[in-house]
Amino acid sequence: MLKNASWKQKFFTIALGQTISLIGSSAVQFSLIWWMASKTESPMLLALAGLSAYVPQFFLGPFVGVWIDRLKRKQVIIIADLFTGMIALMFSVFFFIGEPPYWSVCIVLGVRAIGNIFQTPAIQSVTPMLVPHNELVRANSWNQFMQSGSLMLGPVVGAAMYAILPMPIILISDMAGAIIAATTVAITKIPELKPQLKDSYNFISELKDGISVFLQDKKLCIVTVAAAICMIFYMPISSFFPLMSSSYFHVTVWHASIVQFGYAGGMMLCSLLISLYGTIRNKLKTVHLGLLGLSITIFLCGILPQTEFAFWGFALLCTLMGASGNFYNIPYIAYMQETIPKEKQGRAFSIMNSLMSVTMPLGLIIAGPFAEVHGVSSWFFISGIVFIVITGMSFFLIRMQDKR
Repeated sequence: MLKNASWKQKFFTIALGQTISLIGSSAVQFSLIWWMASKTESPMLLALAGLSAYVPQFFLGPFVGVWIDRLKRKQVIIIADLFTGMIALMFSVFFFIGEPPYWSVCIVLGVRAIGNIFQTPAIQSVTPMLVPHNELVRANSWNQFMQSGSLMLGPVVGAAMYAILPMPIILISDMAGAIIAATTVAITKIPELKPQLKDSYNFISELKDGISVFLQDKKLCIVTVAAAICMIFYMPISSFFPLMSSSYFHVTVWHASIVQFGYAGGMMLCSLLISLYGTIRNKLKTVHLGLLGLSITIFLCGILPQTEFAFWGFALLCTLMGASGNFYNIPYIAYMQETIPKEKQGRAFSIMNSLMSVTMPLGLIIAGPFAEVHGVSSWFFISGIVFIVITGMSFFLIRMQDKR
């Protein structure tokens, strides 16, 4: 009982600090983008601001796992948190002096993303060092619940702060959140792994070693490739929610906000239910069920009629879509944490996060022109079909592997 309480205390101490920091970072990012949008009204700058956070992940993401596996992960998390807060603090100085150039927001968001590139896989690889294997699903459910809530609450907090506080103070608040997150990690005792790597740095060979983690586990490789292909079609979907509400169903901004909250609420509800259940025996089968749920909900969104009544069906489907997303993601992360050697998890999670991050800009490049010509609902329809085909192929290949 004491051991059970011990890991929960450590896990929730870190998770609470990261949640507070995530709410603050989400609020600051919302405020920065809203400031730039209100000042410039430039779709091009907004697009660049959105893509800027993915550029560092594309170039650095696959390599940072080598450092995470070499260094003490506790120190990596602390430094990454403080680095992100420090960038916001330094940028606040420019607002005290005068109004910074609008394009500088893109640079700040890109530099801040460097901290997240280190922090996210480090947290993911620390979790199995704190949590018993049979509790990883529950722990990841709690984590997803808090993250979903943070991402839903962050813009609300950001809007409130933007209305009543000057921009420098908003940016300084991000440093406060980073200090809280770093402190919770600092006071928590985290086991450290003995270095398993060679003394000399050879990024190429060690990167190949991280890739080999996926190649050696054929089932993980199949699911990861299938998920990456699906994510190319899925990532633009949430960006199209407002367009579906305004251009397709012709409803108000209030209706559009219901869709966004429903989607986040579905993610939170799924996380809560999985945490109550606690155990998933066949994780990869559950991953496919989650992908199938995404397939069906996305496809149905694409065939709804253009009526206000049908909008409520769309809102319900988006809620189920959010739930299906976590039903796929939680067991997928837990499977990686259970099966990949701890000394290689930094590289494995960095490669996985980089692969999934690339799907966002790639998906937008494809989806934007397609939706412009054929309509946004057509993208939902096509994406649903692709999801069904890819999910079916992945499930079939996994079954073939099980029979060998």
